Amino acid sequence: MQRRSATVRVLSFLGALALFVGACGDDDDTSSSTTSSTITSTNEATTSSSEPAGDEVVKIYFLRDELVGPVARTVDASDLPTAAMEALLDGPTATEEQLGFVSNIPDGTELLGLTVDGGTATVDLSGDFESGGGSLSMMARVTEVVYTLTQFDDVDDVVFELDGEAIEFLGGEGLILDEPQTRADWDELAPAILVESPLPFEEVTSPLQITGTSNTFEATFQVIVTDGDGLIVYEDFATSTGGNGVRGPFDVTVSFDVPTAGVGALIVFELSAEDGSQINLVEVPLTIS
Repeated sequence: MQRRSATVRVLSFLGALALFVGACGDDDDTSSSTTSSTITSTNEATTSSSEPAGDEVVKIYFLRDELVGPVARTVDASDLPTAAMEALLDGPTATEEQLGFVSNIPDGTELLGLTVDGGTATVDLSGDFESGGGSLSMMARVTEVVYTLTQFDDVDDVVFELDGEAIEFLGGEGLILDEPQTRADWDELAPAILVESPLPFEEVTSPLQITGTSNTFEATFQVIVTDGDGLIVYEDFATSTGGNGVRGPFDVTVSFDVPTAGVGALIVFELSAEDGSQINLVEVPLTIS
C-alpha cells in the first residue's frame, strides 16, 4: 500500500526532517556523529571524531511538547547507568532541539555519584539540579532522570540526593521525593503513546519492530510508516495490553515495501472517540531502506 501522506498532518514535522538532513550533511557542522549498526545520531556532547565510539546504545529521555520521549546515545558499556546519566546531563543535540526535544535539568548540574542496589538507583546530583524553574520544570527534570535510569533491568526505582545528602523535597515548590520514584509516579508526563523503539534517526528496514507503552481508548492506536518520498508504505492499527486509564506495553512488527529509501517517519496517533480526529500524535524520524 502506497499513498500520499497528506492525510497526516505532519507538515511541521517534515520541515524538521529537512533540518535533520541538512544537519547530517553539513560539512561545516562542528558537531560529530555517533554511530552504531542501527543508530545515527548527532551526539556532540559525548563523542568526538578522535575518540572511539562506545559499544552500546542507550535511551536518554528528554521532553518533547512537555512529554517525555527517548533519543539514542552510544556509550561505554562498562557502567551503563552512569554513562546514561552523564549523557542526560549533556542535554539534547542541536538536531534533537530542532525536533522539539528539550531538557529541564539546569545547566551546570553535575553527577556526583550513582549506585544501584536491590533494584534502587541512588543518584547524587549537585545542588544546581534544584535551581530555577517552577513546579512543572521540577517534575520534568525528575521524570527525565527516572525514565533514563529505569530503562535498565536492574533498576526499578530512583532515590535522589543533592550534594551527598538525601532529600525529601525538591526546590522552592516543595516537590515531594521522600520515597523511591518509579515511572508510574510520573505517568502524567508520559505521552499516551510512548514509542521506545525505534529511536529517532534509527536506520531501519522491513520488517520493523515497534515497542513501547500506551494508554489509549480500548488500547488501540494507529501506526503509519512513510518512506523517503513521504509516501505511506504502511498503515494499520495496533493494540497494547493496557488502555482506558491503564498503561500497558505494546510490541508489534510491521512489514512494508520501500519505493524510495531515505528519511521517512514512524507516526503513531489515536483516533478521537468523539470526532475521529488525530490526537496524541507522535512522530519519529527514521532512515528507511
